[in-house]
Amino acid sequence: MWLKIIILLLFIGVVLSLTAGLTYLLRDAGVPNKKRTLYALGIRITLASLMMICVVYGFYSGILTDTAPWDQRLR
Repeated sequence: MWLKIIILLLFIGVVLSLTAGLTYLLRDAGVPNKKRTLYALGIRITLASLMMICVVYGFYSGILTDTAPWDQRLR
C-alpha cells in the first residue's frame, strides 16, 4: 500500500512540475537569462525517473500486479 501512495505522490509532483514549467515558459517569454523552465524540466525528469523505478520495483517484488481483464495468463 505504501508503494502505491509513493507512486501517486510522484505522479502529482510530475503534473505540478509540468504546470509550473508551462507557467514559467509563458511568463518568461522574451526575458533573457531565466532558467526556471529548465529547472522545472529537471525536476520533472527526476520525479518521472523515480516513479518508473518504483513501478519496476513494485512489479519485480510482487507488490504491484497486472489485473487487466484482457490479460488471461495463468496465475
